[in-house]
Amino acid sequence: MERMSSRAPLIACALTLAAAGLTWVLIGPDLIALTSPSDGFDVDQLVLLYSSLPRAVTAILCGAALALAGAILQQVMRNPLASPTTLGLSSGAHLALAIATLFAPGLLGFGRDVVALCGSLAAALVVLGLASRRGFSPFALVLAGLIVSLYCGAVASLLILLNEQYLASLFIWGAGSLAQQDWTIALSLLPRLAVLCGLAALLIRPLQSMELGDAGVRALGFSPGVIRICGLTIALALSAIVASAVGVIGFIGLIAPTVARLAGARRLGSRLVWSTLIGGALLWLTDALVQLLAGAAQDFVPTGAMTALFGSPLLLLLLPRLRTMAAADFQAVPAPVLKSRPAVRTLVLLALGVAGLAVIALLAGRTPDGRWAWTGIEEWAAILPWRTPRIVVALAAGAILAVAGTLLQRLTGNEMASPEVLGVSAGAVFGLIVALFVFSAPDWGQRATFAALGTVAVLVAVLLFGGRSGGLVPERVVLAGIALGALLDAVVGALSAAGDPRAFLLLHWMSGSTYGVDWNTTAITLALGSVLVLAALMSRRWLDILPLGAGATTALGLPIARVRVVIYGLAAGLTALGTLVIGPLSFVGLMAPHIARELGLRRAAPQIIGSALSGGALVVIADWVGRMAAFPYQMPAGLISATVGAPFLLLLLGRRRSRNADS
Repeated sequence: MERMSSRAPLIACALTLAAAGLTWVLIGPDLIALTSPSDGFDVDQLVLLYSSLPRAVTAILCGAALALAGAILQQVMRNPLASPTTLGLSSGAHLALAIATLFAPGLLGFGRDVVALCGSLAAALVVLGLASRRGFSPFALVLAGLIVSLYCGAVASLLILLNEQYLASLFIWGAGSLAQQDWTIALSLLPRLAVLCGLAALLIRPLQSMELGDAGVRALGFSPGVIRICGLTIALALSAIVASAVGVIGFIGLIAPTVARLAGARRLGSRLVWSTLIGGALLWLTDALVQLLAGAAQDFVPTGAMTALFGSPLLLLLLPRLRTMAAADFQAVPAPVLKSRPAVRTLVLLALGVAGLAVIALLAGRTPDGRWAWTGIEEWAAILPWRTPRIVVALAAGAILAVAGTLLQRLTGNEMASPEVLGVSAGAVFGLIVALFVFSAPDWGQRATFAALGTVAVLVAVLLFGGRSGGLVPERVVLAGIALGALLDAVVGALSAAGDPRAFLLLHWMSGSTYGVDWNTTAITLALGSVLVLAALMSRRWLDILPLGAGATTALGLPIARVRVVIYGLAAGLTALGTLVIGPLSFVGLMAPHIARELGLRRAAPQIIGSALSGGALVVIADWVGRMAAFPYQMPAGLISATVGAPFLLLLLGRRRSRNADS
């Protein structure tokens, strides 16, 4: 490794290790028990030797492995947002283990690492297959990784929901549990990670040459393709080994390389070293804080879910120092406009299709004995009053969240923006948490108010942390949104782990469902949603001008600061309303604008209408499938929307790449 030129990484690592060690000591392991005589049954000595110490070593090893994987991925992809989590590698491993446990347990006989590696590899192939057609741009990588991660997580959650008795332990493990009962995992991790770290050290010089571009790499006698494959293989193996050992641990692979880079580790060799050390220290510190704060319930609070609780604030504090890449790197390649289908014709056909889906969802169903049948006229009076509000609310909520996603994407100039990616829906959830704990039984108005306040708070924070010199830098906006969303989700997880009945009510609501919707809720949703969508349509001129850039926008006389506040406020209101009614289904806010663009709807007004129709259709489909797939039981529409929508969006993106290649 090259000589370290800065002491800042050493100081950052030393401070983190010192904090982790001090916190670990405060947890209460009796270190004197190591030297005290024992007859073999001393409880303190057994806890220290077979629980506390192996847990600390496992945390350090796993954190180091994930940080090294993240640093390698960022170098190979030339993308500071790349990590095992953002590229879907950890989620792929988790899903593969869930499927193998349920349907093919014999595969586990070959080793959990092999199954997890296959899952990570499958996820990586999908992500890289899409990103390669755009030159591995940051937008393509992170968008594809986000979709794959959401899809794998949704499918795994559905499997756990439908087979709780078989996969309940996998659910706890999948959230990243570091609880240990012996040295088995730590000792099994050590040699494998040592080999992979050695291979990474041999790859430093070729990886360093990637900064020169493909032509420069070839001039030095290396093959860019071989270097990418070798680097990706090492990163895949590192993340798969960790996932198979302790479950999904997010954020470490993203934040540790960022901290190392911001601390002054500029050259690749030093960045790999310090990322690895800082990652191990960060995860150990996080796990020690979890044990300290959770007390006796520490085994029920997965450390993986809590990494964001402590890592997000640190990333937000360091974000202003992060050098950003050009905004154009985050822009999607424009979809070709389908001139043979004018906007009006496209919207009419789309509206007819949505109407047909609504009729099918209203009249098609299953009888009490499980048979499929159309609802007869004589049964309408008994069945339609129950189904109609659900379908209307599903349409309205899907349209509302889709319009929110369209506003955010056009405002930030980032097609990866959505209520979910920017943490906006998590803000609405956090507002509802506050309402649940402030009021004993909050009514609809109180919940709506707090959801809106939470959404606005997150949007303001994203604007503050993601902006620079009055602008919205796409990379910073995405990082700020990821950090805030992960932070709020971690808070939700911590409250849920406390066992409060209100937290369980919140978890049920967060799964996303139209169950229990009545006509009063339907009327309020339609009234407020219509006003907000109409306001969005009235801002169509602003939305058409904003993608031209700050300079052109100002030259045309548009008050850019005021416009941003207004559009952000509209997005906040739409997200709060949609989340309040049907739960955090904001994945629709990412997919629907893309679907509208695929249909050739490029200008603001047609895209808003097309996104609203597409989003409504997606939620209607998700709600109907959730009601009928496991009849008479109901599955959450939130999970169904991801499993239905993610493959559809990936297919559309793949087809668009093919059309562009052909042209």
